Amino acid sequence: MTATAVRSLFSAAVATAALTIGLAAPAAAAPADKLAVLSSFTQTSATSYNTWLAARNNQGAWSSYAFDWSTDYCSSSPDNPLGFDFTLSCARHDFGYRNYKAVGQFDANKSRLDSALYEDLKRKCATYSSAVRPACNALAWTYYQAVSVFGSFAAVTDADIAEAAELKSAA
Repeated sequence: MTATAVRSLFSAAVATAALTIGLAAPAAAAPADKLAVLSSFTQTSATSYNTWLAARNNQGAWSSYAFDWSTDYCSSSPDNPLGFDFTLSCARHDFGYRNYKAVGQFDANKSRLDSALYEDLKRKCATYSSAVRPACNALAWTYYQAVSVFGSFAAVTDADIAEAAELKSAA
């Protein structure tokens, strides 16, 4: 074997090892840091949301944490009220609720999880035109109040949505 061939094989082996280690890093992490990872996925910031979304889209890399990724989105309330897409915000909220309950830390984190939902919803509303944004923000506030006060989206009423629809139609 020539020196060039050996270098090529060595380079390929190093590249493969680096790629494997890079992709496996989250799954190889010690489960003892589950709460820290869970916390990083459930903060109020856009960075936390984006980190959670990347992990949601690559759940296998996080399998050693045994996170519950299941969701019913916005439960019995519309996932897309008046055409505003709240699905991923509600999915992240479900992720936080289900996983903090599973580790017995829900009560200590509920307020932050609800605040994270509200921040996610407001960021989503900011993507809509300024003409309809007040209606979206009104719904975001209603959804936040429902989970914050009652612990469920079930408290969102048809009247709440109708009120936001009036704001939207007035735009």
